[in-house]
Amino acid sequence: MLLGPPGAGKGTQARLLTAKFDAAHISAGDLLRKAVVDGSALGRTAQPIMAKGALVPDEIVIEIIEERLRRPDCAGGYILDGFPRTLRQAEALAEVLQYLHAPLDCVISVEVSEEDLIRRLAGRRICGACGSMFHIDTKPPTRAESCDHCGGRLLQRDDDREDTIRHRLRVYREQTEPLIAYYDKLGLLRRIDGHGTIDRIAQRIHRALEDGQVL
Repeated sequence: MLLGPPGAGKGTQARLLTAKFDAAHISAGDLLRKAVVDGSALGRTAQPIMAKGALVPDEIVIEIIEERLRRPDCAGGYILDGFPRTLRQAEALAEVLQYLHAPLDCVISVEVSEEDLIRRLAGRRICGACGSMFHIDTKPPTRAESCDHCGGRLLQRDDDREDTIRHRLRVYREQTEPLIAYYDKLGLLRRIDGHGTIDRIAQRIHRALEDGQVL
């Protein structure tokens, strides 16, 4: 499991670990965004909540995660990215994992300063046509506001605007940060410095997994 505030790079590191272990990548955010794009009943319920930077109700997220964990590709291992986000979700997840005989091996907490998080998130741009990601500081497009891949218009997600980001970070501190102590008490937690390059952060995670004899 990867824990961390919005913009900490959990998704990027989860994808790297997924490739390394040939495991299933389970992102609550990706699953919810797909539901919004698909226009499902779940997506219609979640969309206005997500646009405000608030947390989607536990019962909705738990349902979608449990369904995902039951799919055959999770039998060989899974990496949870951005879930759970509340203590209630963590407790519900523990019950599901116990029933599925698929316990957690390790919980990685990726830790980044608030100002760095705001800079990372507020600078993100996504192509409205093909979904390619850019950043105005670290990965700018060749032409302003245009995708290098398809020429589509680059957009800023509603939840990447600074006022929404600060609200998301407050929500994280209030509702998700308590999970760090929760998993620490269970002996599963490994704290990782989330500053620096993607490769450097990945190396820190690998060392933490080796120290915890997960690799």
